[in-house]
Amino acid sequence: MDMKRINRASVFCSAFVLALVLSSATAGASQPNILVIIADDCTHNDLPLFGGQNAKTPRIDAFAKQGLVFNKAYVSEAMCQPCRSEMYSGQHPIRNGAAWNHSGSRLDTKTLPHFMEDLGYRVGLAGKVHVTPKAVFPFERVEGFDISCVRSPTKEHETNSIEQFMTRDVDEPFCLVVALVEPHVPWVMGDRSQYPDDKIKLPPYMVDTPTTRDAYARYLAEITYMDGQVGEILDTLESTGKANETLVLFTSEQGAQIPGCKWTNWDNGLHTALIARWPGRIDAGYRTDGIVQYADFAPTFVELAGGDAGDHNFDGTSFLGTLFDCKKPHRSFAYGVHNNIPEGPAYPIRTVTNGEFRYIRNLSPDEIYIEKHLMGVKGNGALNNPYWSTWVFESGQTEEAEAIVKRYIKRPAEELYRTSEDPFELTNLVGDPRYAAIKEELSRELDLWMHDQNDPGIPMDTREAHTAAKKGKHIY
Repeated sequence: MDMKRINRASVFCSAFVLALVLSSATAGASQPNILVIIADDCTHNDLPLFGGQNAKTPRIDAFAKQGLVFNKAYVSEAMCQPCRSEMYSGQHPIRNGAAWNHSGSRLDTKTLPHFMEDLGYRVGLAGKVHVTPKAVFPFERVEGFDISCVRSPTKEHETNSIEQFMTRDVDEPFCLVVALVEPHVPWVMGDRSQYPDDKIKLPPYMVDTPTTRDAYARYLAEITYMDGQVGEILDTLESTGKANETLVLFTSEQGAQIPGCKWTNWDNGLHTALIARWPGRIDAGYRTDGIVQYADFAPTFVELAGGDAGDHNFDGTSFLGTLFDCKKPHRSFAYGVHNNIPEGPAYPIRTVTNGEFRYIRNLSPDEIYIEKHLMGVKGNGALNNPYWSTWVFESGQTEEAEAIVKRYIKRPAEELYRTSEDPFELTNLVGDPRYAAIKEELSRELDLWMHDQNDPGIPMDTREAHTAAKKGKHIY
């Protein structure tokens, strides 16, 4: 695929096409179906589509050629529950109340089932749920895919149930989320033999040890397994005859459970893969630099269905304009938050990116970052992530390993990266006078966002706040 290919024709016709689509969307039966496929804990740049040098993903690669690839899509928080609540509600995690993993959204939060059912849609969810409470997320439950990321390789999935959901009512459009549980740990699915240790190219934020290579190979095998599931879901849609009237989005969620990805505010944590396909409506084989966040999904779906996104308390805005004109920008900034609770001791972080530069503010820089999934022990006595201890050991042997470990556990008060040239964000430019102006601009923008979100910073990121949110009695 030509990474720089630009759809020049869309510059002239996008406004007309968008108006035509929105007009037809209000015509009841002509409303498009919506299918969202979510991977689980898949670092975007481990996919070949985003520069990955290892994983085999033939179905995702083929799907991308049929649609539009977003180079700059982001979640607001690199944890499962917060980012999914963001997608379904159109609000950032702080606003909807699920700013902590394994917590819960505010009881008055409205989500896709509310928005889309009001517009005549059936709204279902197959696979992993991981959002609460049920009254806030009243999806119709669709069987066929595993609901637990702690899965067994003996459990199989099936597509009959999603096919039945898609075809059940011919006069009623559907909005269906299929939330896969791969490649979330434990990495037990797929053919690990496809990834021999000596053939793997480790990203530069990892310490190269035999245990790391084994873990990464198993993770890559799960990506390929996930890719096969994506293909099966797309084939199922095709078999229903509804593919041409369905907007399909594939997204990779946050980064993998590998140090430097999930549970961080670095790009590897917050940057998500996003591909959109709608035959005959979205031009195929192009890429866009339009910045979008998960909070933009719900308003986009509402507008696509003929509703008014302004009727809801969304943080996000519709990116239909970018869908139909890949050169059209969407938002100027994307934002992020992390608190590390309940994954470990509080470690509040906030970030903002303009797609080229990322600014990060660590609110407790004197603390050491500790994440229990790296340090912790499973019920059988085995380490959660056995490769981390090999990283720590190697940090006493080589300066390279020492720098990687220190980067993870000891953070400065501020970080600034030119992500467009340093995609793994390994060179902190915060003290470089050449970038003082961009640092100040992004810092001010982050202050404005925190104010808009009523984000008090450190006081919010406590175990007490998490416990209250879990009970539906939010302190913040």
